[in-house]
Amino acid sequence: MKRIYILLAIILLSRGQIAAQNDQIDSIKLERIVLDSIFLAEFEESKQNQKPKVLHAEPLYIDLIRDLGARKGEKEWNVGMGMTDKRDFDEYELLVEYEWAPIDRLGFEVEVPVTLFSKREDLPSDLTQPANRIESLKLATQWSFLVSEKVKTSLALGYIHEFEFVDLNRIGRGDLFKGNVFNPFFIAAKRWGRNYHSLIYTGPRIEKGFNQRSEFSYEIHTNLHYMIAGTRNFIGIEVNKEIHNGKLEAIMRPQMRVGLAENLMVGIVTGIPINRAREGLSSFIRIIYEPGFKTFH
Repeated sequence: MKRIYILLAIILLSRGQIAAQNDQIDSIKLERIVLDSIFLAEFEESKQNQKPKVLHAEPLYIDLIRDLGARKGEKEWNVGMGMTDKRDFDEYELLVEYEWAPIDRLGFEVEVPVTLFSKREDLPSDLTQPANRIESLKLATQWSFLVSEKVKTSLALGYIHEFEFVDLNRIGRGDLFKGNVFNPFFIAAKRWGRNYHSLIYTGPRIEKGFNQRSEFSYEIHTNLHYMIAGTRNFIGIEVNKEIHNGKLEAIMRPQMRVGLAENLMVGIVTGIPINRAREGLSSFIRIIYEPGFKTFH
């Protein structure tokens, strides 16, 4: 009989602990829901004469020209740095960009990307190390033509034009530019519930060097992110795909974004090539500064 009492006591204590744990879990869930709802309302709330806006997670490597549904006066500075293992040499990329919205839902961007190379060992006879270069002067615009608060979806059209520079070792010896790149694109993004975000970015890319034939490729970039409740921090994956000469090449880019302050964030990206024989792992970091951005005021 004593053993039965002990067993019943253990069962009752276990049930009490489980009930307490469940109450604690429910309390944490409720706190996250409330915090997230307040944050979303604060971020998406439109002031007088402003149009609605839906919060979407923005990919870190192929980023957007401006937030989808951008509002007049928004602006942002980006500094990016990355390294790619090209097997026989290392490729370093640097970029500086400035983006702003002069009116609601219309964004502009100016970017200057730089690529530098470092030889690791004797190059094979069939491989030549590329020259260092300022890639281009990149000018871009993006228009969010649909923002639906009801279905948490935004659609946008955009265009990037690049004036390609000659290699650094040729600057001052003749022409400064060697050609143009034409890149119209379409973006569709949806938020699922409060935390899950999906986005597709797609369009043709046409590279036309002076007195040369055009090179055509098609880009399809797909993204899935989970945004931490009550913040703009997220973890996710960006898959960059390009079709060129009938061949599909893809790179998976796991990534995370962390807020250091209300208007300062850092994004960290790892690149994993899927079918590129002469390319290994890569890394990329993006520092994002938004002057004047403030939430929870």
